[in-house]
Amino acid sequence: MSIDVLTIDYAEPDASVQFENSLKSSGFAVIKNHPINNDLVKSVYKDWKNFFNNENKHDLLYDKIKQDGYFPYLTENAKDSTIKDLKEFYHIYPWGKFPETIGPSTMNLYQEIVSLASQLLGWIEQVCPVEIKNNFSIPLHTMINGSTSNLFRIIHYPPIEDTIEENALRAAAHEDINLITVLLAGSEPGLQAQDLNGKWHDISCDKNTIVVNSGDMLKMASNNYYPSTTHRVINPDSSSNVSRYSMPLFLHPRDEVVLNSEHTAGTYLNERLSEIGLK
Repeated sequence: MSIDVLTIDYAEPDASVQFENSLKSSGFAVIKNHPINNDLVKSVYKDWKNFFNNENKHDLLYDKIKQDGYFPYLTENAKDSTIKDLKEFYHIYPWGKFPETIGPSTMNLYQEIVSLASQLLGWIEQVCPVEIKNNFSIPLHTMINGSTSNLFRIIHYPPIEDTIEENALRAAAHEDINLITVLLAGSEPGLQAQDLNGKWHDISCDKNTIVVNSGDMLKMASNNYYPSTTHRVINPDSSSNVSRYSMPLFLHPRDEVVLNSEHTAGTYLNERLSEIGLK
């Protein structure tokens, strides 16, 4: 069995239908010809590469309550795993602390991605069956209005060292917590998604594309109609053992939004942050 991830041209008239179909069948979609400026993306990657190469990054250590700031190497683990992921990262919120060395490009990019992600939520709601739409406690596109939890995560996966723990990965198998994730193509390959038979499949990281995947919150809000597909980032082989950078935007509802009979967005987020070692 393969995993049917469609590559969708943002400019096509039926892009919304293709996008929703791909999410429903695989939990993933790849979008080309999207409106996000590639020069802006390159500029932001360059800024953050310099940040991670500077030891002053430790002056901006993350706040365990607010979750903003710098998360050092070997901070996070996947749910149900005791092995830490081989990465360091920075959490950006509009209200959070921000490195003085980083220019305005990052927040400009954040706003562009949030705008695109909001449109993609609208596509889902526009195309999904009425009986699925009726599961949403409020219209899907309004769940993020005024949200303070939309998270832009800048990730650096350093070259792999010989001393790493056995079975450690750049990002161990996991599902995302949020509604949808919008991921600017990583600087190197490595992203894989798992099909229902447990087989792993490479996800395209072609330059100038965006990878979108559905998360736990969309799965819960849609009564399991949209999958939250397990994915991971594997380690490179010795011939390409270089740093990898990626920039996912995790789109979150407001904390009080009801997902299902068990959870609001806020209660589920706190539960999962504890499970992955960040709270």
